[in-house]
Amino acid sequence: MMPFKLTEELIENIETLIAGQSDADLSVLLDEIHFADVAEIVNELSEKDATYLFKLLDSDKTSDILTELDEDVRENILGNLSAKEIAEELDELDTDDAADIIGELPKELVQKVISEIEDREHAKDIVDLLRYDENSAGGLMAKELVKVNENWNVLTCVKEMRLQAENVTRVHSIYVVDDEDKLKGRLSLKDLLTTSTKTHIKEIYIPKVDYVNVNEKPEEVAKIMSKYDLEAIPVIDEIGRLVGRITIDDIIDVIREVAEKDYQLAAGISKDVEADDSIWELTKARLPWLLIGMFGGVGAASIITSFQGAFVTFPILLAFIPLMQATAGNVGVQSSAIVVQGLANDTIKGTIIGRLLKEMLLGLVNGLALALVFILISHFGFKTSYLVSVTVGLALIVVVINAAVIGTFIPIFLNKRGIDPAIATGPFITTSNDVIGILIYFSIAKVILGF
Repeated sequence: MMPFKLTEELIENIETLIAGQSDADLSVLLDEIHFADVAEIVNELSEKDATYLFKLLDSDKTSDILTELDEDVRENILGNLSAKEIAEELDELDTDDAADIIGELPKELVQKVISEIEDREHAKDIVDLLRYDENSAGGLMAKELVKVNENWNVLTCVKEMRLQAENVTRVHSIYVVDDEDKLKGRLSLKDLLTTSTKTHIKEIYIPKVDYVNVNEKPEEVAKIMSKYDLEAIPVIDEIGRLVGRITIDDIIDVIREVAEKDYQLAAGISKDVEADDSIWELTKARLPWLLIGMFGGVGAASIITSFQGAFVTFPILLAFIPLMQATAGNVGVQSSAIVVQGLANDTIKGTIIGRLLKEMLLGLVNGLALALVFILISHFGFKTSYLVSVTVGLALIVVVINAAVIGTFIPIFLNKRGIDPAIATGPFITTSNDVIGILIYFSIAKVILGF
């Protein structure tokens, strides 16, 4: 199968077919395209054309398309559908996706849509999911799963599984519960097929099963599923009852969202924004960190001003200010990025003191290497005296060690305070290291050169 490619010609062709109300040709064309690719097409259409196309297709396909659309496009389309039409779409979706879409609807429309859902059990499950915080395992899970009672025999188990599987898109695991619906373990399909039909499930199920609580954070769920290579994980409530499952496709979405958020934080963007957002929204997200950077620059300028007497005797010192700032910023970002990644993957082990000592040693090694190269370049390239070259080289070593320590300590400190450590990999680290680096540079120069 050739990968789908969205082209201007395809969009123009679809717009022409819509304008001519060539429904049969549109249906034939789109029937061969995967729903995720159709969603790409719909994202590029006008609201009027997108709604027309959406109403033309069958709900078994448009329901999947809904989940792939950009949020603003989905909002516009749903705004043009009646409560009954929205309910028809939700009837085709798994409960987690249906709950997500209902959560985006205006409050006055939610009850109307739920009342129009034909499958009352499906509607009940959706309502049950809506009570969970969206930033929790309960808000992420789906109700569709296959579970069997430990007191059933194999024959009864197979019959019940056939009935349950009709509502499950993909059976990842078979979960075992007791009479109170409390999770007991999981069932091996091989054991089920190779065991006598009269054998009770409690005799063959596997009691060891990974699970998460409904209140667990999605990021923690992602760590568990990644660590143990799970395609799905059961979710239990506060008293141990099996209430749902989370599948790998939902976790991929979580990982992507966390990565996007961390990337924006590292770039100095404090809110979740996209390129198509308004100028006001983008300004609110960017301006706070730009102001911090500006005040950091003012602070560095104040430090430089207080040492301006040095420029009369040693004007060459001014030329190496960018070197100090760039090196401090780079080292700090490198150290913080490694620590933040380790915190995200839960691979940071040992004490903070041990981690800081390791970074100090690493900073010393890197600083010595940089200082040696600098001394050679400055003396033979800039014709700088050995005393000045060694002074700047020594300052470079201290700046590198300091930046490595700050870049390590701050994200660990923020993480322990419940603050996203990714905030420490961007302008925060760069600005603080710039200011402190300049102070270290001129302080060491003053002690050695005596100005």
